[in-house]
Amino acid sequence: MASTNVRGRITSFKANSNLDYARPNLFQVDIDFPEAVTALITAASTAGASGTSGSTKTAADPAASMRVLGGFQVKAAQIPASTVGVIEVPFRGRMLKIAGDRTFEPWSITVHNDTAFRLRSWFEKWMEAIQLYDENATEIDYGAAVSTASTDYLRYMKDMKVTQLDRRGNAVRSYKFYDCWPSSVSSIDLDFGSNDAIEEFTVELQVQYWKPEVGNTEVEIDPTSATTP
Repeated sequence: MASTNVRGRITSFKANSNLDYARPNLFQVDIDFPEAVTALITAASTAGASGTSGSTKTAADPAASMRVLGGFQVKAAQIPASTVGVIEVPFRGRMLKIAGDRTFEPWSITVHNDTAFRLRSWFEKWMEAIQLYDENATEIDYGAAVSTASTDYLRYMKDMKVTQLDRRGNAVRSYKFYDCWPSSVSSIDLDFGSNDAIEEFTVELQVQYWKPEVGNTEVEIDPTSATTP
């Protein structure tokens, strides 16, 4: 192959850099919570409100405010790695490398923690619904009798998305993660010497698979809807 001698002038670099570069601090994460988990949190919130004030607290979609809040308080995430395994087939001292199986690594997000522990409490409740603290059991309502064929015991999973933005707030590429569920919510270190800092924690989400999405849509968050349900 013939080589091309490219001079190292900044003008040549500029001529071949006619598109803006993606910035790692311009992104949005769309988190979501399963309807089964939302129902549990709504029921607990309604019971608490009724027990303290004699009135019933209702919310059409309590997860909606958490989805909006996630757009502001998820401070770090990743565009996923694409990985296909390798099978090495030996032949007379050499290896023929052929494609193996695709694998999907867990996806992690880092979240700012507010004094109401809003997002953390939802992720903790999600994990508790999957597996109770004091019993080897789940709180997930299967939606049918255990003996029926329509039982859906995987109702604790939910899709999520991370979107790369350009400098005008447009979505240039998204990655949708299918059937996610949290396997770990990290600890938060407390320290008298931690000055000029805010708390944050990491959530590790198991992913069945992901797919890239290409788009060019302006992404906007309404901060007025980020309220406590």
